[in-house]
Amino acid sequence: MTTRHQNAMNDFERHAEFVKTSIDKLMQEPLRDEDGYPTEAALQIIEIWHWRDVPGWFAFIKSMWAYADWGWSEQDTTYKDKPIREYHISTAGWSGNESIIRAMQKNYMLWHDTWVQSRRGGHYIFKYDTDEVI
Repeated sequence: MTTRHQNAMNDFERHAEFVKTSIDKLMQEPLRDEDGYPTEAALQIIEIWHWRDVPGWFAFIKSMWAYADWGWSEQDTTYKDKPIREYHISTAGWSGNESIIRAMQKNYMLWHDTWVQSRRGGHYIFKYDTDEVI
């Protein structure tokens, strides 16, 4: 491995550790306000979540999602013989869920790796190849 490659790997690992430390600190703050809306800390966690942890990102988002019993479904399927996890989520028109979607969009890497479709009315579909999750 070249020195340049090793330095890049070290930078990557330092960044991953920085994200983990930042999220750990934010998790100590309230994640919902008195009306049940996600706080700035919760939204920042969604925005900075590391791209290597797709399942964890969706698990955290689901824990913050209002009306998940109605507006959240997930299933394992296959596409071209590859295992895929698929999420269908709906905001139910609730502004707290819509702010979560905006925070997800700010996490460019995870949004672009998983977003498949948006429809009028706040319906979203996300997918990721479970074999490619590190």
